[in-house]
Amino acid sequence: MLRDELGDLAAFLVVAEEKSFTRAAARLGTSQPSLSQTVRRLEERLGVRLLIRTTRNVAVTEAGEQLVNTLRPAFSDIDNRLQALSQFRDKPAGTVRITAGQHAADTLIWPAINEVLHTYPDIKVELSLDSALTDIVSERFDAGIRLGEQVEQDMIASRIGPELRLAVVGTPDYFARHGVPASPHDLTHHSCINIRLPSSGGIYVWEFNQGERELNVRVDGQFIVNNIVATLKAAEAGLGLAMVMEDMVQAQLEAGSLVRVLEAWCEPFAGYHIYYPSRRLLSPAFQVFLQTLRQRNEAAEKQRREKRLR
Repeated sequence: MLRDELGDLAAFLVVAEEKSFTRAAARLGTSQPSLSQTVRRLEERLGVRLLIRTTRNVAVTEAGEQLVNTLRPAFSDIDNRLQALSQFRDKPAGTVRITAGQHAADTLIWPAINEVLHTYPDIKVELSLDSALTDIVSERFDAGIRLGEQVEQDMIASRIGPELRLAVVGTPDYFARHGVPASPHDLTHHSCINIRLPSSGGIYVWEFNQGERELNVRVDGQFIVNNIVATLKAAEAGLGLAMVMEDMVQAQLEAGSLVRVLEAWCEPFAGYHIYYPSRRLLSPAFQVFLQTLRQRNEAAEKQRREKRLR
């Protein structure tokens, strides 16, 4: 029966994604032997081997990978279309899964989540805080939020925040002991706090621009971290210079606990965008979240324009 075949295909897809019968069985709420029998029945019916089973792990064969690539967008589309039926209810409902970095979450996402969840009690939001460039399709996220320059070309993207600026900062005591860099090149003689990139595993190269001039500087120092908040804490502790988002250090700069340098070399750049695959049907719940982000950005942009005119 078609119903049984769809169930077997769905079970296989979960095993392929989890690469484990044990984890897949837990996710599906069934037993491992029953799930193994389901996949074996599917393989016999198709006449091809889909999975390679060992005592340690489960690998997908070439035929299995082809089937995964066929099933994943199909089941995703079915799931979104089923969720879209909630438009016939009084209020949108369902789960919205979002991936974003910590800074974007603190400055943009938390206020939007707060507004949506208080307004729409039938909507759930799952937020994954991750600085890596997550594959939102394979990881089954509705959308990702990253800097505009990081968004893939085949995604639909909407700007949801203002332009951003980086700031190079250090403590007054640090500059008293080591001097003030006059240009980005001088940073090679300073102790700087490095950030290890979660996606590539490499060290972030500090980027500067002044008009048409662009400089990339590989800095060095005693401390490496993979989180921008920890970078700021290290700078406040006097461990060296840090490059962080400008809005993260406004209070410290006003209080004088941190001093900013090389400001002329840190020009504004494209801010955060929300992006999602164009082929996916947007669920009513996600449309509510997307519209909330856009409206909040429009309101904030209007306030910034009015402030500039004063």
